[in-house]
Amino acid sequence: MTLGLADRQGELFNAAVRRCEASLPAVSIYRLLHRERDRLFPDELFADLFTTRGRRSIPPSIVAVVMVLQRLEGCSDREAVDRFAYDLRWRYAAGVADETVGFAHTVLVDMRSRLRASADPDRIFRVTTDLARQAGLVGVRRVLDSAPLYDAVATQDTVTLVRAAIRGLLRALPAALAEAVRGGIGRDDDYATAGKPVCDWDDPAAREALVDALVRDGQWALDAISGAALPEGAAEAAALLATVLGQDVERRADGSFGIARRVAEDRVISVADPQSRHGHKTAARGFDGYKGHVAVEPDAELITAAEVGPAAASDAAMSPALLADLAEAGRAETGGDGRPVVYGDAAYGSGEHLAQLAALDAVVRCKVAAPSPPGGDRFAKDRFDIDLADGMVTCPAGVRVAIVATRDGGGLASFGPACAGCPLRQRCTTSKAGRQVRVGPHEALLAAARARQRDPAWWTDYRAHRPKVERKLAHLLRRRHGGRRARVRGLGRVGQDWRLLAAAVNLARLADA
Repeated sequence: MTLGLADRQGELFNAAVRRCEASLPAVSIYRLLHRERDRLFPDELFADLFTTRGRRSIPPSIVAVVMVLQRLEGCSDREAVDRFAYDLRWRYAAGVADETVGFAHTVLVDMRSRLRASADPDRIFRVTTDLARQAGLVGVRRVLDSAPLYDAVATQDTVTLVRAAIRGLLRALPAALAEAVRGGIGRDDDYATAGKPVCDWDDPAAREALVDALVRDGQWALDAISGAALPEGAAEAAALLATVLGQDVERRADGSFGIARRVAEDRVISVADPQSRHGHKTAARGFDGYKGHVAVEPDAELITAAEVGPAAASDAAMSPALLADLAEAGRAETGGDGRPVVYGDAAYGSGEHLAQLAALDAVVRCKVAAPSPPGGDRFAKDRFDIDLADGMVTCPAGVRVAIVATRDGGGLASFGPACAGCPLRQRCTTSKAGRQVRVGPHEALLAAARARQRDPAWWTDYRAHRPKVERKLAHLLRRRHGGRRARVRGLGRVGQDWRLLAAAVNLARLADA
């Protein structure tokens, strides 16, 4: 398919233009896209996605406008092409003539696929940040935050997960190899249909027998294909089955297999979306899916970076990607001393994250939580005087001990026998071995950050800028944009969709500027 080119011959006698120019509000994303379509999304921007021979594509400048409006208004692919065909505002934004016909919804599917496979998959989002920089709206302040993105699949229990993984492998295998595997399966199940197997779920013995039989079928399937040359999809299905069997199942003393009495780290929760995970926004609030991360320029309230990561990862895990533009830009676009300023809540106050910000020479406005007192009411770590220069720790009773280095780069101060007759023992520890104080590898950075937070000016600046990212996340997660529910499956596709939404929200913001 070759690159299609949009008409740029003018707007004379175009009913959509006349109607929208007369009736749309002065500040409107439709006006912005109509005015700037060829500067934002010129067809040539997408030339690398197409070949030099074949039929003409729908002009990608038009498709890009439709993709932005689709994401902004929360439309499905079919709804989006209907809007383009019949909504004058969409046709006006896309800059098409009255007689321009619509196109099939598969054009949007194809464009996303081409972008995802390209060397610059997020160019639509990048265009919005480039435009903001050209307008002088992007400085060096960044506010970081994340939000849960619920997956688009059902979380599966172990029995359904194992059976679905076996079924997925059989479907992915070449026909002859799949038939050979089916011939050795022990259960009376052809694994042709989806769903949970038939069982008397009220009978514990029947449940245990089912789990054992499923695991043996899965192991047989993996053994039967061992050493065979598998196509890519079948190899991925085999790896997924091996993962599912390894994470949820254990061998009992009698040789049978049963569900493990533990939750595996980084557990796969659905074969329909193997990259979805259990996550927690707080200790009491869990979710299944991913985390959407953003970096926001607080003065202009524009998104400078948007990433999607695993639900189980920490909020700060995506910080290097979110702040990559600061690392690349250096001091070129800044005034004063040019130091970046990074804001974040306590989730971004870890020692590891502070070390990353120190490498950027950033001014830290990430809240660092106070140490938690053991038992809830005993002396917290900050009641101890930690002298890193001398390698000593002094307890509230005045006892001073040396810090012994540990393998993680930190250290450990053990008060041991000194606690035995200490009058403050009940307020400090209940351990027979006495109180121990761990000194982390980034203890100096944490101590300096807590000291800065005692300055009222620090809090004034923090409260003036940090909450703006909450408002921006609220914009991204509005119900009209699709809410918190992911529209696609897989980390790559969810990330692409998240950045497209960020591009749409940025353009809406620029239209208001």
